[in-house]
Amino acid sequence: MTSSALTRPGQRERLPTKFSEIDWRLCLLLCFIAGAGAMMLYSVANSSWEPWADKHLIRFGLCFAVMLVLALVDLRVWFAAAYPTYLVGLLLLVAVAAVGHNALGATRWLKFGPVTIQPSEIMKVGLVLALARFYHGLSAKDARLSWKLFIPAALIGAPVLLVAHQPDLGTAVLIAFTGTAIMFVGGLSWRLIAVAAILVGASVPPFILFVLKDYQRDRIFTFLNPEADPSGDGYHTLQSKIALGSGGVLGKGYGLGSQSQLNFLPEKHTDFIFATFAEEFGFVGCFTMLMLYAGVVAICLRTAAISHSHFGRLSAGGVTITFALYVLINAAMVMGLAPVVGVPMPLMSYGGTVMVTVMVGFGLIQAVRVHRYEEMPSGRGTLL
Repeated sequence: MTSSALTRPGQRERLPTKFSEIDWRLCLLLCFIAGAGAMMLYSVANSSWEPWADKHLIRFGLCFAVMLVLALVDLRVWFAAAYPTYLVGLLLLVAVAAVGHNALGATRWLKFGPVTIQPSEIMKVGLVLALARFYHGLSAKDARLSWKLFIPAALIGAPVLLVAHQPDLGTAVLIAFTGTAIMFVGGLSWRLIAVAAILVGASVPPFILFVLKDYQRDRIFTFLNPEADPSGDGYHTLQSKIALGSGGVLGKGYGLGSQSQLNFLPEKHTDFIFATFAEEFGFVGCFTMLMLYAGVVAICLRTAAISHSHFGRLSAGGVTITFALYVLINAAMVMGLAPVVGVPMPLMSYGGTVMVTVMVGFGLIQAVRVHRYEEMPSGRGTLL
């Protein structure tokens, strides 16, 4: 029996005891995935640590240390920081709309001297915390169907609209799916879900025709028929499919992927790094990597299930849902099963803000595990 099992709910644990309660299986899986990402970044840079692999490993090492520190933070602190974190993320998104940095035809970043941040990534954690805190104080009856559900709907809708305006449709969809999933787990009525699904389905055609920008609409049509414009909008999808198919069962071998090494595959170090991995390690390598991701999701869901507080369950579950959506959307995108929407493969793709967000999320999950017996204040039906 572990020391935490002998600790009564709400009893303060010593720091060494907390440290021993960290899920080291999860830590090991994260290291394997990040290591595979660094290995691929080394490969696509023509067997060079620069410009991506070295920075990727340094960032992961720092973020891993941050995750361990956050794991020791009392769950009451996370609870108290929920709404402030959401508010900061929302204000940063408003700042992006006003004075954001434009690159590649989109305004998604804020620049502070040499540092560039993407506030939409911060919002992914902020939204999970805010919804988890709100539902923690909500009765089962109100969570199922009541006027109070307009509050979480507004909490979800505000960042979705701001992110879609940047424009960043992929991240907006991911935030919307995460928020909706938390509402469902929180006890949302099936009747309301059915009505919402019908309304969303009916609104898709006019949304595509009259709301989306031309390039976003072209991405959807290209997804349906990429061969119609093989050298234009369909280029990304077709080259990714070629890389996937040429890998076969066992792959071409490490560093021998023609699509990435000869620069046919676009964004080979970010959005399409999984296609590069597939070309060099084949079906077996892809299956192994997806099993590692599945292992991370399974461990995190188990952590959510054993938490004694509703806040702990929903916050750990929400972060896990976000992580799983990252993987599913990116994998579907590189296989041509979803439009190209710029969602990276977590811990494999090159990128600083995404890695920080993902590892902070895992810090929250570890904190839920370490403090799984912690009781949270109630505050039913309010935002306080």
